[in-house]
Amino acid sequence: MHYVTAGESHGKALVTVVSSVPAGVSIDGSLIDKDLARRQVGYGRGGRMRIESDRALIVSGVRFGKTIGSPVALSISNKDWDNWLDVMAVNGPRPDGSPRVTAPRPGHADLAGSQKTNTDDVRDILERASARETASRVAAGAVAKALLAEVGVKVESYVERIGSVDCVIDPETVDIAAAEASDVRCPDSVAAQSMRAAIDAAASAGESLGGVFVVRVTGLVPGVGGYAEASQRLDARLGGALLSIPAIKGVEFGDGFASAARVGSQVHDPIIYVPGAGITRESNHAGGLEGGMTNGQTLVARVAMKPIPTLMKPLASVDIDTLQPIDASRERSDVCAVPAAAVVAEAEVALVLAAAYMDKFGHDCVEDIRASLNAYRERIAR
Repeated sequence: MHYVTAGESHGKALVTVVSSVPAGVSIDGSLIDKDLARRQVGYGRGGRMRIESDRALIVSGVRFGKTIGSPVALSISNKDWDNWLDVMAVNGPRPDGSPRVTAPRPGHADLAGSQKTNTDDVRDILERASARETASRVAAGAVAKALLAEVGVKVESYVERIGSVDCVIDPETVDIAAAEASDVRCPDSVAAQSMRAAIDAAASAGESLGGVFVVRVTGLVPGVGGYAEASQRLDARLGGALLSIPAIKGVEFGDGFASAARVGSQVHDPIIYVPGAGITRESNHAGGLEGGMTNGQTLVARVAMKPIPTLMKPLASVDIDTLQPIDASRERSDVCAVPAAAVVAEAEVALVLAAAYMDKFGHDCVEDIRASLNAYRERIAR
């Protein structure tokens, strides 16, 4: 399963086409919209989210509530486009005096992108590099989640850190319902209160905040992915997908970087046999991945997001017209979008896992995938 998106932050719409979707997947438009709504909320979000109320229009690939084996196309309208008709006009020559953005923001795609494409208006870059594009990914991911639900796999997330405030919770036992009820998507109410205070302080100082979130996947069978070739390794595919999200700077699975400071006996998970449950492990330091494949344990990915580059007290920049010092430009932005980024990460993880399941169990229709999966479970059961 693969996706391609199109659209600009202040353009008419965002468009997603999801290809290689098997037939027979139950698609509930309200569940797509639910994930889109989850991406929009969160303490520290900016004014744009008060304008938009994202809904996905299913354009193709679904009939009577099920996929039919053709690409699924979805469209998400940008309500704010009505306020940008002149700036984002599609037709005609550029009007004289039309404003240009010439003060690139440190930490954003602005400068390198304008150098790459030879534009004298940074807006050509920032409109597409904007995290607004991730709404398209969430819609695509909802299609992948629907397929995974058909085979008993569930993708969830929660926020572990915002700024310097963190909570230490076992991903295996975390209360996801509590996280979903929190406006910072943190399951620890005490830590959540401190996170909100940190966001308030950053807003007052004209700053932004990043953080860390966890994506948890349950219901996986062992052996999804591959060890024989680099392109098959599931941890590499998941890492690439997660790092493709704007502002993501680090990804680890299981104990990740902490493993480097420990001896092997404290890192690797002993293999045991439990009657009725089969071959399993005593612990999950690996985060559900070994040798480029799932091992049947809960998949745990911990993801680090840097602070958003747009600052209300901007950093120094250089005007690309005059080459003189200037404050970086300011776009309407969030103070903190870590809770929203976690929802986007769910989508990226779901898309990779859906593709990996189809690689192993079939591509054409859900019934065949389930039959192959059941046969596999029977073969490896002891």
